[in-house]
Amino acid sequence: MARIPDAFIDDLLARTDIVEVVGTRVPLKKQGKEYSARCPFHDERSPSFTVSPTKQFYHCFGCGAHGTAISFLINYDRLEFLDAVDELAKRVGMEVPRDTQQRNEDSDTHELFAALDAATKFFQKQLATSTKAKTYLDGRDVDADIRERFAIGYAPDGFSALKDALGTDARRMNLLERAGLFSKSDNGRVYDKFRDRVMFPIHDRRGRVIAFGGRVLDPEDSPKYLNSPETALFHKGRELYGLWQVRQTHTKIPRLIVVEGYMDVIALAQHGILEAVATLGTATTSDHAELLFRNAPDVYFCFDGDAAGRRAATRAMESVLPRMKDGRQAFFLFLPDGEDPDTIVRKDGAAGFDARLQQAMPLSEFFFDELSVDVNLGTLDGKARLAERAKPMLAQIPDGAFGDLMQQHITELTGVGARNSAPQTHVPVQRPYPTSSMTPKRSLVRSAIALLLQQPSLAASLEPPYLFATLRQPGVDLLAELVAVVRERPDIATGALLEHFTEHEQATALQKLATQSVPGEDASLRTAFFDAIAQLERQTIDQRLDELKALQKETGLSAAEKNELLALMQARVGRS
Repeated sequence: MARIPDAFIDDLLARTDIVEVVGTRVPLKKQGKEYSARCPFHDERSPSFTVSPTKQFYHCFGCGAHGTAISFLINYDRLEFLDAVDELAKRVGMEVPRDTQQRNEDSDTHELFAALDAATKFFQKQLATSTKAKTYLDGRDVDADIRERFAIGYAPDGFSALKDALGTDARRMNLLERAGLFSKSDNGRVYDKFRDRVMFPIHDRRGRVIAFGGRVLDPEDSPKYLNSPETALFHKGRELYGLWQVRQTHTKIPRLIVVEGYMDVIALAQHGILEAVATLGTATTSDHAELLFRNAPDVYFCFDGDAAGRRAATRAMESVLPRMKDGRQAFFLFLPDGEDPDTIVRKDGAAGFDARLQQAMPLSEFFFDELSVDVNLGTLDGKARLAERAKPMLAQIPDGAFGDLMQQHITELTGVGARNSAPQTHVPVQRPYPTSSMTPKRSLVRSAIALLLQQPSLAASLEPPYLFATLRQPGVDLLAELVAVVRERPDIATGALLEHFTEHEQATALQKLATQSVPGEDASLRTAFFDAIAQLERQTIDQRLDELKALQKETGLSAAEKNELLALMQARVGRS
């Protein structure tokens, strides 16, 4: 899909009232020029979440969550980027620009969704008339409400029921085939992929059907579960069955329980446990982990207690470790032989299953248990083996308390690192300002960046090339980047400017500077900014003068360098 122009995003954010967007979801209280609330992204007792109408961004001083109205919708409503843009555009009466190719792709995608929706309705209709399928669901205690909530259906036996009902012409046949609903034999014959199976529609994050899972009714048939193939709409490593339904029942999801099968999700929901999702016949991927934690702070993985279950748990652990920011928790529940969430919740009820979850193994405990297998910690060799196994995995954990405590525990177990200071897991290449245990005196570069973040339009008057850009001081490159972005996008607001630098190594430092209040009116801010730039340019001239004078002493200057020296000395006098 074509990229949305930066100019459109800037215009969209300029027209959007972030206070209104956030305020319809989170109760805000006005405090001075800004608004505050308890953060919707982590649990807290006192408000540390602020929304700035002038800067058009939000920031939490507790958990660090920050961004524009777009990123708020992505994180709070759990929308994809394009969906969030569409949502805001509708609010302000703007039309998202789409070129011819993109419009064609949108139309084609719409037709695929329509074909899958038609198939869903067909399967639901077939369930209503199938005694065999209804008897199966009755036997699993799946009531009418749950069948409706999950849009459960039935694919009739035979090779052409769906094809005969929906494949009315060549175009419809092509759509259904591309949606993954047909199979093709070696001799080219096309037939229904799902036959004599209870059908579980898989929904995307907007509630649209993108694929199906089918379960056999006859235990002699195989495979037990059959999923749609990968299509333009469906990538099994990125989707979770049941997540749409979980989101419909929770404004704020407290936890997610990851199980292995569709019927596990259905059974838990039937017993009032409405936070279960399932992977789709694949191990937990990094995309799954990101999706899980985007929706809930606590994630419980339920696996069989056998070797295969332990391997699946290890894969899940490897996927979540790089996403274990402070405030997130992961747990592992290993089930007894022959049991699954379906059988346990039917036998012990919701309270019994929840009691097992309360006893689930924390990620940290599983991590060290798993890595300590076949390790004798009573020997130096064993301690060295554990330390080496843990080292690359611990390095993936984001900076924060959890990573520090994990590193501390490996040191307690092995002694490795005990005589050294704790490893610094993140060393920024540059900082736009000096750090100190005392309140630092703000450097010129830091002052210029802070002023620019308060009022981005200040940079519009700076003409390239920027003399200060060659000054060898920390943060100068970042200042030059900020100025260049504003020059290209003169109407950009603080929030959008920060969004542009989200992936930059100094993103956190920029966020902190942007949240600080700089006293003064627009005119005084402008004067302070250009005074800082002028001083940086004088320092740049002094830097080049020192270089030329040193060169003059060592080897002498060329005619061009002598002229440059003279010009710089005159410029220096003029700028004093």
